[in-house]
Amino acid sequence: MRKNFLPILCLLSLFALASCSSGSDPKVAAVKRAVDVARLQLEQAAAEFDSLPGFPRSLMPKFKVVEPKDWTSGFFPGSLWEGYRLTGDKKLLSEAEKFTARLEGIQYYKGTHDLGFMVFCSFGQQQQALHDKHSAEVIVEASKSLISRCDPQIGLIRSWDFGEWNYPVIIDNMMNLEMLFWASKYTGDPVYRDVAVRHADITMKNHFRPDASSYHVVSYNADGTVESRGTFQGYSDSSAWARGQAWGLYGYTMCYRETGDAKYLQHAERIADFIMHHPNTPADRIPYWDYNAPDIPDAPRDASAAAVVSSALFELSTMVPEARGKAYFDYAEMLLVNLSSDAYLAPKGSNGGFILMHSVGHLPADSEIDTPLNYADYYYLEAIGRYLALRGLDPQRI
Repeated sequence: MRKNFLPILCLLSLFALASCSSGSDPKVAAVKRAVDVARLQLEQAAAEFDSLPGFPRSLMPKFKVVEPKDWTSGFFPGSLWEGYRLTGDKKLLSEAEKFTARLEGIQYYKGTHDLGFMVFCSFGQQQQALHDKHSAEVIVEASKSLISRCDPQIGLIRSWDFGEWNYPVIIDNMMNLEMLFWASKYTGDPVYRDVAVRHADITMKNHFRPDASSYHVVSYNADGTVESRGTFQGYSDSSAWARGQAWGLYGYTMCYRETGDAKYLQHAERIADFIMHHPNTPADRIPYWDYNAPDIPDAPRDASAAAVVSSALFELSTMVPEARGKAYFDYAEMLLVNLSSDAYLAPKGSNGGFILMHSVGHLPADSEIDTPLNYADYYYLEAIGRYLALRGLDPQRI
């Protein structure tokens, strides 16, 4: 979820590094065009699903529609909120409120670790936009449900309730901790923050290889020792699944923002270095679905991973000395501009109302390959908002 994360001095510094006359800057022009496309695509999708239950998730090749308990259910409402923030379009505001309300009951659901995605990307966005008490209450209740999945002996939030693992924890779970940090700040109760910090610490210890790449799944024994390390959505147990690396980068950048603990910043930078300098990265920097896919350079690209990395690097660029900050900013900008090109940005009125093309959900299961995905759109719009803020530009006046 996008935050007001920019200290004034850092903002001015990066603006001096990255800004030029926005009126003649082709990068800003590309992003402006993308915002215009996003508004029309979101309105199209909202109209399509206005009277239908559920939320659009992908095209396979027809709409894949999901219920509130699906881990992706919060992304379409979140994208509507992001679209409203970028455009000021009251129609998007109305649709954002409507689709967010469809998730009302999910705050009590204890059968998933993904309540951060589901609730904080929807009600969290609503609370940020409207500052309403009801959204805050939903977020706190969802945080209670989320920490109920934390075994005190193991110290981690359990990810899945299926499979043969004893206690699986996936790198994606780092993304759900942001909601817990928010709940502690709002309520004054440290319990949510304590769970988040312990989860982040143990994950940092056990999920990462010496080169800072991440396993997808780490399972734990009842005493907290590691049972196994491997993958579920990546190419192999030893490979670097692209979106998993993106989740780790985003998660530890967020943890540094919320705690100020330098170990999280250092870890985020190590992950960034792995991503930015990996030899299997293509020229446009939109990663293959797995950095070790056997069919590179013919492997499918994953725009969703690129969108998450872009958004994370924009935030990370504000947390480090100027030279490193500029390197992170420039890489994030490259990703954003390339995602905003005809190669990835959907033509208006096409792509089922989704904004980006060419993402990969779960290739080993032959599911959602080279298709739009609602979470790719969400983090792409978040990246646009962060980029324009760093450029000192009002998105509604570019």
